[in-house]
Amino acid sequence: MRDEVSDAAYALGWAAVRRLPEPVAREIFMLIADRTWRQHGRGVRQLEKNLRRVVGPEVSDEDLRALSRRGLRSYLRYWMEAFRLPATSRERILSGMRITGIEDLRKDIDAGRGVVAALPHMGNYDHAGAWITLTGVPFTTVMERLRPESLYDRFIAYRASLGMEVLPATGGDGDVFRTLAARLREGRLVCLVADRDLTASGVEVEFFGHTAKMPAGPAALAVETGAALRPVTLWYEGADWAVQVHEEIPVPDEGDRRDKVETMTQSLADVFAGGIAAHPEDWHMLQRVWLEDLR
Repeated sequence: MRDEVSDAAYALGWAAVRRLPEPVAREIFMLIADRTWRQHGRGVRQLEKNLRRVVGPEVSDEDLRALSRRGLRSYLRYWMEAFRLPATSRERILSGMRITGIEDLRKDIDAGRGVVAALPHMGNYDHAGAWITLTGVPFTTVMERLRPESLYDRFIAYRASLGMEVLPATGGDGDVFRTLAARLREGRLVCLVADRDLTASGVEVEFFGHTAKMPAGPAALAVETGAALRPVTLWYEGADWAVQVHEEIPVPDEGDRRDKVETMTQSLADVFAGGIAAHPEDWHMLQRVWLEDLR
């Protein structure tokens, strides 16, 4: 019964938010963000703990609290925009994007070489996904299952409507890694969120001076298929969206498969760290990332 109620409430919210004038929807979500921030619950406390590692000990507690408020507002902006995206015009999606580094990614795709775009939980990756599909590059991604199942199905249908192929992280038909590898060998784009490991097979990396685990999948796919591994960072610029596609992380010449995956994943973490440090308020990480927090 709880799942049915959750799904009904979510469906009602999804429909209502997209029908509201954007300024009204934005104001509502900012009020929710500020109320959540003032309550200082577990998610906000974890966000601040994560941001503390990003900004270092020299930032005062007062400034950290101010940063976490901006972070909650950025996070709720993402959800507001996600609800409204199906009703957002093609012109707005295309004109509002500020993207750099896309040319090399397109060159790989045009040449028939697959690309693994690996990104952290930053900015609005749903908008970026809509943008790239509208510009003629479909892609495949993976999504963690949600409860209730009907809520997960709603998300799948929503993202599929934007031109994305969405595979379930668990419980689907067949091997997800094998399917992703097949797409890459076909010269297609695969997009994976990769700043937090949800499995037992993650790679230990140094991340802002502390040990964290990140998924091995993006690097392993590049090693397996010869696809280009390209980190992507995202943030907000005023009312618009910004994305940087970074240079390819090459497969090392030496070492076995495991060594190569570990080296490439550390390089990925380093690029993520640079992007997050430049735009910490747009890193939407309210979960535990570092090993010392997981113990």
